[in-house]
Amino acid sequence: MSDKNVIFKINHESDIPKYQQFVNSVNNAIAKDVISIGDLLPSVNAICKTHNLSRDTVFKAYSILKENGVIESVPNKGYYVASDTRKILLVLDTFKAYKEVMYHSFINNLPSNIIPDVQFHHYNIDNFKTIINNSIGKYYKYIVMNFDDKDVASTVAKISNEKLLLIDWDIHSTPKNNYLFQDFGKAFYESLTSAIDLFRKYKKVSFIYPEYTNHPIETVTYFKKFCKEHHFNYKVITNSKLFEVEENTAYISVSDRILGVFLEQCRDRNLEPGTDVGFLSYNETPMKKFIYKGISVVSTDFKELGTKAAEFIKNDIVMQQYIPTKLIVRDSL
Repeated sequence: MSDKNVIFKINHESDIPKYQQFVNSVNNAIAKDVISIGDLLPSVNAICKTHNLSRDTVFKAYSILKENGVIESVPNKGYYVASDTRKILLVLDTFKAYKEVMYHSFINNLPSNIIPDVQFHHYNIDNFKTIINNSIGKYYKYIVMNFDDKDVASTVAKISNEKLLLIDWDIHSTPKNNYLFQDFGKAFYESLTSAIDLFRKYKKVSFIYPEYTNHPIETVTYFKKFCKEHHFNYKVITNSKLFEVEENTAYISVSDRILGVFLEQCRDRNLEPGTDVGFLSYNETPMKKFIYKGISVVSTDFKELGTKAAEFIKNDIVMQQYIPTKLIVRDSL
């Protein structure tokens, strides 16, 4: 039993609560096969003495582990490892078609002993805080999708860096964070540049950035940069109610709602996508290759995003990567 005490590392100077450090130590020891199912854990008194912890702290840690099914207790014998199952938390903004691609790639690449909980913040900071605050100490690792609110950074800072992976948007992150991000700026600009001959088929290029979108505004900035440097007549439409399809115009949209309106107006006005008008959609989904004659997209690789996120869960590694963004040309442009 005394040998088991060495696996529990408590930093008394850390901002992370001591009970959470203890929970993390047990989960890490199981993940690294330092302790296995059936192994007896040190008694509460032994841990208190070895690590200078209060009984309340140790009881709280053991209660969390027991609640999560990691350990069990036997009267007069103590606590033992009951399962190598580990729970993780995946926090997304909303569940759209392209997020589904990421989700399935993530789930399909996880070991069978990893159990994911999925929650959605819907860009609501109060909801986000509640999800994170209620999750502290309950999960082996955390995958969190960022969004633009000043309180995001201080909220996720409650999770230790080695347990946290930020995904999608590089905002309110620190150099110490693990991350898998999209490049909504330079990579988008390079994608547009690779399609410059297709855009030159049209007299004007319009970017539709509707009032309800949460897409990063830097994409609009790089769109303007592209148009100015390559001398395109351009327009940014921010009111979806004012959107009307015009002949000889190529449209770029970050909203799939707009794609539906575009195709409906093309049908009503007898305009042929890819000939009379153009359309470039943001974010690949499984159906866009089949819609009409195929919708051109600029998109990160959501399958790769899910695969890499699963790799972070499976291994104790530093993860700091940008997932490539690319252009997929189909008949709509």
